[in-house]
Amino acid sequence: MAAEIVNPRSDSATDNNPDAVFALHRGGKMAIQATVPVKDKDDLSLAYTPGVAKVCTAIAEQPELVNEYTWKSNVVAVVTDGTAVLGLGDIGPEASLPVMEGKAILFKQFGGVDAVPIALATKDTDEIVETVIRLAPSFGGVNLEDISAPRCFEIERRLQEALDIPIFHDDQHGTAIVTLAALRNAAKLTGRTLGDLRAVIAGAGAAGIAIAKILVDAGIGDVCVTDRKGVVSADRTDLTDVKAEIAGLTNKTGLNGTLEEALAGADVFIGVSGGTVGEEAVASMAKNSFVFAMANPNPEVHPDIAHKYAAVVATGRSDFPNQINNVLAFPGIFAGALKVRATRITEGMKIAAADAIAGVVGDELAADYVIPSPFDERVAEAVTAAVAAAAKADGVARLV
Repeated sequence: MAAEIVNPRSDSATDNNPDAVFALHRGGKMAIQATVPVKDKDDLSLAYTPGVAKVCTAIAEQPELVNEYTWKSNVVAVVTDGTAVLGLGDIGPEASLPVMEGKAILFKQFGGVDAVPIALATKDTDEIVETVIRLAPSFGGVNLEDISAPRCFEIERRLQEALDIPIFHDDQHGTAIVTLAALRNAAKLTGRTLGDLRAVIAGAGAAGIAIAKILVDAGIGDVCVTDRKGVVSADRTDLTDVKAEIAGLTNKTGLNGTLEEALAGADVFIGVSGGTVGEEAVASMAKNSFVFAMANPNPEVHPDIAHKYAAVVATGRSDFPNQINNVLAFPGIFAGALKVRATRITEGMKIAAADAIAGVVGDELAADYVIPSPFDERVAEAVTAAVAAAAKADGVARLV
């Protein structure tokens, strides 16, 4: 997944001062805070018994009132099993909690959305789905986080089918949305549209598959996905169901062979693999190409090499320009979806979010600025509004 580190110099800061990291995390990074006073018996009787019984009875009679008289309509569950945590892999639910807490405070800071970290002590797909379904009455939405592929695809799909609240696997869609936003602006900068571009994606995991799908939906000229064995093409007999599906949606030109072979003449390289791409392959790309090398901490192509050949270079790191950062997307996406009490997050809502992110750059567009900073206060507001409007247009909003 793309990085969610938002301090512009955070990589060097953490390397040079590890004690500060532990000091910051001591006791955790978040807490529950009351929004009403409980200073005397009158306050207590209103906030708790006996007053609370009136609200409970009203909700029992009209279940939709839960959104008006509890925090449900503005709270998200951040759910993980700890199997694909940042660049650390399967480190388990307890070790994932610092990341989930971080995700929760980003929801609050950038989107005004409350979020609760939930780390599950199971890797079983059925158990995860069943657990989230049982927890769902307490939440307005569910952000699936750091769950390994290919299970993440089935878990998200089954929860979307079972529940009438937004279910969003950020490792897939957050990365895809921000990638699309940056690519739109890169194309604009060089006088092209998405339809003029042929892209090659290195990595057929959660992010790679989601990026391919959103680029197809957005009208990319052509895109192919590669895994460790080369181009994911319909000719291969070793594909998982997910890869077979993406093979049927992509690779219009029928490419086969290696990643390096696919890159010859390509306009766009998108890396979400953690591998390394040689300079010769980058040099073989088309004129005015784009290199989005998003592996962390080591991009597939180092920016110094990419800049020799590419018109626009982006990474997942915070210490280079054009950071593909999920925090640009997920707070506003959930804020917009919750604002209109959307039943789900549609493809139209995702593309609207990408367009909103791209639009924030505006007239400041430049080779080293195709994507805004996470600290740009216009981003969350723009994404929230765009997603809410798209939810209404797509017929999934309960508040219109």
